[in-house]
Amino acid sequence: MKTIFKAIRLITLIALITALASGCANNEPAAGNGNQPEKSKLIMGLDDTFAPMGFRNEKGELVGFDIDLANEVAKRMDVTIEFQPIDWMMKETELNSGNIDLIWNGYTITDLRKEKVNFSKAYLENSQIIVTLSSSEVNTKADLAGKNIAVQAESSALDAINTEPDFVSSVNEIVEFSTNNEAFMDVEAGRSDAVVVDEVLARYYMKQNGQEKYKVLEEDFGDEEYAVGIRKSDTDLLNNLNKIFEDMINDGTYEAMYTKWFSEN
Repeated sequence: MKTIFKAIRLITLIALITALASGCANNEPAAGNGNQPEKSKLIMGLDDTFAPMGFRNEKGELVGFDIDLANEVAKRMDVTIEFQPIDWMMKETELNSGNIDLIWNGYTITDLRKEKVNFSKAYLENSQIIVTLSSSEVNTKADLAGKNIAVQAESSALDAINTEPDFVSSVNEIVEFSTNNEAFMDVEAGRSDAVVVDEVLARYYMKQNGQEKYKVLEEDFGDEEYAVGIRKSDTDLLNNLNKIFEDMINDGTYEAMYTKWFSEN
C-alpha cells in the first residue's frame, strides 16, 4: 500500500479526498458495502402487461397484486414508490445500472438470475403451463413435435423450456415475443400452436378473454416461485423487505390482497 500511495501525486490525493467527502455529504453509499443510507424513493421495474401482477386497467392506471404489495411495502418503509415500465429483456441490466431499485412483477427465482441479483423471500407459487386453443389436436408435449411454440423473450417460461433439450429439438420453432399478450395473440391467430406461460398470468388472461377458447395441457414445465429482485449491494433493503413480508403475512394483509386478485388458494 505504501508503494501505491507514493506513486500518487499530491493534487490527485487531494482531489480523491475531496470527492470522497462530497460523496459522504450527499449520502452516496460505497458500492457493495451493505450499509446504504435510508432511501426516500424506490423505483420498481415491471412489465406493465403482466396481469394480474402488474398491468394497466381500462383507465390506464397501474393495478395488480404486485402493485398492491409494493404500495403497502412502501407505506411501511415510509418511502415513495415509483413504478417504471421496462423492457423485460433488460431487467437485470436496468437494476444493476441503478435505473431501478427493484425487479418486481412475477419475477421467478432461477439459478441463473441468482448470479445477477439477490432475491427476497418467495411470496407466491407459480408453474409454467402449456396453453393451446380448445379446438387444437394438441393434448400432450409429444403432440407439439414439429409445431411452433410462442413464449415471452427472456422469461422464466423460456428458461423452463430450455431445461428440456429433447423437447426443444422436437419442435419446429420457439417464437419469442416482447410480451405474453403477444404470444397469446400469435396462438389465437394460428401462427403458433401453443404458448408456454406463467399459470398466474394465463388463468387471468383466459378468464378475461373467454375461458372456452383455450385448453390447458395436463403436462407442464414445472413449479417455481416469485420473489423480488434486488441489487446485491442493497442488503439493508433486502432485509427490510423480508421483514415487512413476514409482518404482512402475520397480520393478514397479504391474505386480503391475495383473495382480492386470486379466486383460489
